[in-house]
Amino acid sequence: MTHGVPAPVHLRTPPGPTIRVAAVGDIHLGVDSGGGFAPVARGLAGRADVLLLAGDLTQHGLVAEARVVGEEVADAEIPILAVLGNHDYHGDAEGEITEILADAGVTVLEGDGAVLDIGGVRLGVAGVKGFGGGFAGASGSDFGEPLMKAFVRHTKDLSADLQFALEGLDCDIRVALTHYAPVPETLIGERAEIYPFLGSYHLAEAVDAGGADLALHGHAHAGSERGSTAGGVPVRNVARPVIGKPCALYEIRVPTTVDRESAGSAGEWRSAALVAPTAT
Repeated sequence: MTHGVPAPVHLRTPPGPTIRVAAVGDIHLGVDSGGGFAPVARGLAGRADVLLLAGDLTQHGLVAEARVVGEEVADAEIPILAVLGNHDYHGDAEGEITEILADAGVTVLEGDGAVLDIGGVRLGVAGVKGFGGGFAGASGSDFGEPLMKAFVRHTKDLSADLQFALEGLDCDIRVALTHYAPVPETLIGERAEIYPFLGSYHLAEAVDAGGADLALHGHAHAGSERGSTAGGVPVRNVARPVIGKPCALYEIRVPTTVDRESAGSAGEWRSAALVAPTAT
């Protein structure tokens, strides 16, 4: 069954070519989840140009669960890129999980990026899992006990990897894909006490410095869909419980040279819009 497609609701509405990005995180497939996600992946053909998975693909980070994920996406007719989430690391099998997904045709990103040619438009996606630490005014610092320093430095290191990966993309559109959140706005609905464990402002700094046009993440099941970085990059929480459908579909306009030059650091040319639910 396919839902009707409403008119796009754009953040910015200048004309220009567009690409369609389907995205979802936190699908949490278990060993008994076979057949649940496959229709979604197959149903995106003709409706999206790429599918981005924002981590927590498995329930407990088990190899057997990863095999289920691989089987569910193996017949997709569009490219799939993913990052892993904290659940995918729980079983200490993230390397095997990555290999299983790769065998199923999924490009798993961790501190690197990939560029896809979509009808002559170069879409670049850079990804990291990310980590916690908190946000401006209520964040941890790499000071004091070794464990605290290691915690925050891990976040900083992954954020630096994201910025480096974004900067290295030769593309028309840059998307940052993480599991943890880069901004607090997309956490609204979660208890404020756990914000430091849901994301870090260092990720947002990387998104801005790396020139991203859109940032997608998951992890915060009770959060909110929309936010933006200090530099004006749209941020979307695509955790399945937040978007309330199998996955979200975003339309991104390709910026022109004039767009970029006139926008400066404000990012006024950006056009990322939630255009429709996907097939169920």
